[in-house]
Amino acid sequence: MEFKKGQTVGIDLGTTFSAVAQVSDQGDPVPIVNDEDEAETPSLVLLASGGHVVVGPNKMRAAMEDPENVVDRVKRHMGDRQFKRTFDGREITPEFLSALILKKLRQDAEKKIGKIGNVVITVPYYFNDVRRKATEDAGRIAGLHVIDIINEPTAATLTYAWKRGELGSTSDAAKARQVLVFDLGGGTFDVTVVRYTPTHFQVLATDGDVELGGVDWNDRLADHVADEFKDRFGIDVRESPVTVRMLRHDCDQAKIILSTENQTNIMCRHGDKRMTVTVTRDQFEAMTADLLQRTLDTAELVLEQAQLSAADLDAVVLVGGSTLMPCVPRALEQVTGQKPYDGLSPQTTVAQGAAIHAAIMETKHCHDEGGLAERVRKMLASVRQDEVNSHALGVAIRSKKSGKLVNHVMIPKNTPLPAEKQQKFVTHKDGQDRVSVKVMEGDAPDPAACSFVGKCRIEGLPADLPKGSPIEVTYAFDKSGRVKVTAKETRGGKEAEIVIERSGGLNEKQIDAYTRLAESYRVE
Repeated sequence: MEFKKGQTVGIDLGTTFSAVAQVSDQGDPVPIVNDEDEAETPSLVLLASGGHVVVGPNKMRAAMEDPENVVDRVKRHMGDRQFKRTFDGREITPEFLSALILKKLRQDAEKKIGKIGNVVITVPYYFNDVRRKATEDAGRIAGLHVIDIINEPTAATLTYAWKRGELGSTSDAAKARQVLVFDLGGGTFDVTVVRYTPTHFQVLATDGDVELGGVDWNDRLADHVADEFKDRFGIDVRESPVTVRMLRHDCDQAKIILSTENQTNIMCRHGDKRMTVTVTRDQFEAMTADLLQRTLDTAELVLEQAQLSAADLDAVVLVGGSTLMPCVPRALEQVTGQKPYDGLSPQTTVAQGAAIHAAIMETKHCHDEGGLAERVRKMLASVRQDEVNSHALGVAIRSKKSGKLVNHVMIPKNTPLPAEKQQKFVTHKDGQDRVSVKVMEGDAPDPAACSFVGKCRIEGLPADLPKGSPIEVTYAFDKSGRVKVTAKETRGGKEAEIVIERSGGLNEKQIDAYTRLAESYRVE
């Protein structure tokens, strides 16, 4: 692992807010404030003109802008080749838009701590390989040296252990604790069960939803107000992008108010029509009850996959701004029988954990004694982390019985990482000179119900191979959850050439082009 000169930081690239943190010389993960002296920056991009963009504008200002000029919720589109915007006559992707957010974070942080050399960026545990690569590509386009991608619940657990004074401690290293990390952010959701000692963090099971988060609670409020407006005036304001953006902003503020108050008013304005809708906390919780239930069902599923009961947990840890809604800790307490721990900052916990992970990597790969105090270096160097894969990895093969394509799972979900599985398959005709392996993510037997990662073309097979010749295919997950596929022809002992073609993602030429474009943009 190459480390570049400069500061090493952790970045939480969020759906609605993003943050940066760094471990101090004393071993504390410290958030780095932006130019507005805030610990988090809205993940909003305001596209101006002439190569000028504003990242993290005031939400009210963004709400009043032409919707065509504002991009939000970019994280939900990472790795999606169907999502594109046009700016200054150029087609831009989610990776590029995320890179603009990262560039803003980098610019602001460097004013406080100096040049950043290395970063760890967080992703939801349930991000698949394509989304993870897209996040790494965004970092590269922003001019960052990405040393690792870490899962958000894992980062939160590191911060939790630090907060309790346990991280790297040798006084009680033998005592293991089991915690359920419930991470409900602005746009994504994860539940992860972690067993840890002060020096060893082991993920037991994880599950989640990359399209479930606080914005969905906002949207329920917006739909409710829009329905009321339509009943009174016969106009569906959801057909107006301008009105929808303002309504979303007001509903986000209303959600925050309802976390401390029993009711609030939401104003809806459209043309010369306006009305005020009063919403109580009970009404809000009723209209979003199914969203909350989805999170609870996932929590129970993860406990089952970890082969634990709620009574086996030492703590339930809340992460993400959306856990500030009172219904979340209340429901979790009913399900688990214990009051959730809410002592972590919803805004900075994940970035702080990423900073801890980055510092751990730095102590293990850089042997100079500059920067961190020696006692801190020794403490961090003692920490080991073990992950599991959030998605099963399979191969599409033709069933001998039915003749139909089926998804054959090679590495099941929640397998400890790194993981590797070898299996022999056979050629289907004489003289076959290549084999095409369809790499799938998911547990479903039907490949159509899984995510297609890409094709791995195994070329250069001997010309005289008979039908049924064995081909040994190796599937592997590395520690960061990235996928690798290799293969060889076993009868003659020759290695086959492998070309992996992802179903999505930028190639090196595109990354270079977007990097140059990002460098030319003025970001403020």
